[in-house]
Amino acid sequence: MGTSLTPEFWERFAVLLVLAMGMTAVLAAVFDEFAVRLLRRRSPRPPTPAPHRPTPVRHHPPVRL
Repeated sequence: MGTSLTPEFWERFAVLLVLAMGMTAVLAAVFDEFAVRLLRRRSPRPPTPAPHRPTPVRHHPPVRL
């Protein structure tokens, strides 16, 4: 028992297809903007300089021979 696809089906199919493509484009743009903002917020900042620790100075006693 075969059924044929009616012109009404193709009309609805075309409308739903266009709506789906439009929603996909809008959602992709929204999520892309969200991702860009998130990456800008988490962008690597210059590291804070570590406090300078002086190197220990070793004083050796003079050697006499």
